Amino acid sequence: MKVIILAGGGGTRLFPLSRKKRPKQFLHINQDKSLLAETIDRFRQIVKVTDIVIVTGKDYLFSVKSELAECNALEAHIVIENEARNTAPAIVLAAQYCKDILNSQDDEALFIAPSDHIIRPLKIYNDIVEKAEREAQRGSFVAFGAKTTKPETAFGYIRTGIKEENGFYKISGFTEKPDKKTALEYTEDTKYFWNSGMFCFTWQTYYEELQKYANPIVKYIGNTYEETAANFANMPGISIDYAVAEKTQRGVMIPLDLYWNDVGSWDALYEVLEKDSSGNAVKGDCIRINCNDSLLWSQSRLIAGIGLKDIMVVETDDVILVAQKGESQYVREIVNTLKARGRREVDEHTTIYYKWGQAALLNEGPGYCMRKLTINPGGVLPVRMHYHRAVHWIVTRGAAFIGIDGENRMMHGNESVFIPMTTPYSLENPGKVPLIIIEVASGEYLADDDVEYMDNTK
Repeated sequence: MKVIILAGGGGTRLFPLSRKKRPKQFLHINQDKSLLAETIDRFRQIVKVTDIVIVTGKDYLFSVKSELAECNALEAHIVIENEARNTAPAIVLAAQYCKDILNSQDDEALFIAPSDHIIRPLKIYNDIVEKAEREAQRGSFVAFGAKTTKPETAFGYIRTGIKEENGFYKISGFTEKPDKKTALEYTEDTKYFWNSGMFCFTWQTYYEELQKYANPIVKYIGNTYEETAANFANMPGISIDYAVAEKTQRGVMIPLDLYWNDVGSWDALYEVLEKDSSGNAVKGDCIRINCNDSLLWSQSRLIAGIGLKDIMVVETDDVILVAQKGESQYVREIVNTLKARGRREVDEHTTIYYKWGQAALLNEGPGYCMRKLTINPGGVLPVRMHYHRAVHWIVTRGAAFIGIDGENRMMHGNESVFIPMTTPYSLENPGKVPLIIIEVASGEYLADDDVEYMDNTK
């Protein structure tokens, strides 16, 4: 069996913690590992790391590689979507990779999993996955249903039919994100389950169902992985739910008799976190007095709460979110409002991740911008120049190999250098520890597009 992990989403339902350029799958929610790393660890108990394929967008490539290194899974495969096309085409691309590059057979099971869910206990989950694998090899299109516990309007629902002897249910229908009244009816009806977004089938089954129900995708599937990748941007953007799951006659569902949480909102996250004796979930530097059943999440500053009840306070160094519990679905409206206003906070944190390391915004104002640069060992900033700003670097830790207008030099802690406008420069960390530099840029125009690269590497 091959495991395909979908890690290309740029969701912002956990804003301000998740942003377009640093989405939920890379967040460390309740452990030292990210949700993506937890997902990889979950499956390495079932398959070899070399049988895991991660599908992601080009903007997240270096973040995925970093997570693979953190969880010692560098042998896993990465498939890049050159454009976002939703889950149905993404699975086609990964399945073609499995077939052509990993020599997967048409009747081998493919397990499709999101990269950002919390599932426990693993022993029960592993048993469910193995049952699904056997059913998929019989030609079924297997979905996984989670037991409903409350009327949830942000989830899709699966309506089950006859329960078969092997424990699977025939699927009689899907409903996507019902209204509150309908969701309440579904919660009270044992025939309905939440659609977990996990599936299991063979490439043969998936291809045949795409031919029946999603031919606009099929016509762009090439004979090889390279051909399919080249055609990928032409495929329609459609989810596997709409493309196949809601239409197939081969659909069966296996219940997830365990704890499942998609961590799709701050209310869902509150459920996962440990609570104190007053029902408060607290993370970071927080003080609370007479607070009950609330969430306090601090990243960089002290949160002091008094008399809070059913309130969620989330702090990052550039945004503070305050919401009533049960209302976190409206975070999406906050994000849409910020998008309409062209606000930077929607897309990125003050810390931005690059191939070479990261840059954290420390301060900015008219005519200046101060950042903390962390260059990983071996990291390289290729040759570049700016037309409208000069740069002043102060090394605080590590060793820096700096090239300025063709002249190279080494720099160490407490040394500094000035780079004038329109002067080509480069930077490399040749050492064994991260290189830390405080950068002060000054000029009349400080936007990110004031950069000209002197080679093709960024």
